[in-house]
Amino acid sequence: MTGRPTTAVLPPSLRARLGPVAALAALVVVVLAVLYAGHSGPGRVDSWIMPPTADSVRPPLRYVALTLDFLGEPAGSAMVVVAAVTGCLLLRRPRAAVLVAAGAGLAVGTVTLLKHLVGRTIHGPDNLSYPSGHTAFFTALACVAALLATDRLGLGATAGTSLVLAAALVAGAAMGWAEVALGAHYPTDALGGWCTALAVVPATAWLVDRAADRLAGRTADAGQREPH
Repeated sequence: MTGRPTTAVLPPSLRARLGPVAALAALVVVVLAVLYAGHSGPGRVDSWIMPPTADSVRPPLRYVALTLDFLGEPAGSAMVVVAAVTGCLLLRRPRAAVLVAAGAGLAVGTVTLLKHLVGRTIHGPDNLSYPSGHTAFFTALACVAALLATDRLGLGATAGTSLVLAAALVAGAAMGWAEVALGAHYPTDALGGWCTALAVVPATAWLVDRAADRLAGRTADAGQREPH
């Protein structure tokens, strides 16, 4: 033990900023879910953004899209999560390791539940599409990485919040583009997945910190009660 306090995964300076962001993101997810519940085709916004035909991207961009898509598949996502968790443990950041697994898992789990509740489909009745799980997963990992970087760099509230949102935007846009370009999702599915991650990750980080603080407090109390 070094005596150094365990670092929070949700820096206190960001809590007041990311709370409203998470609430707004959750509202967007709900609004889109209501608008597209039971739909089996693109909406007006989707038709404006989507390419003329599904799966229209061509090499070399197609290879980029397929690589991104693989990272959101079960095998690819498992590899990414294991690597990220291992990196956090090597950096002696157990809370961050928990957040990687819990944040990504809860984001994907929330998406899966929403898909069955909303019932929007693409390319057939069995392909539930809203929201995009790939986009939610990739955005969630980017948010966790940005939270970790915010702490290590000692960023303030404005810079830290900007970093988290920028990372989420880049990751969400990249994966959202890949899914739309490959014809796997509508653009509004990608937006829903992006917002799902923005809603889930800050709440998960707060819960991880709260649970870890309580555990640390109980451990400290137990140590003080032990006879010396």
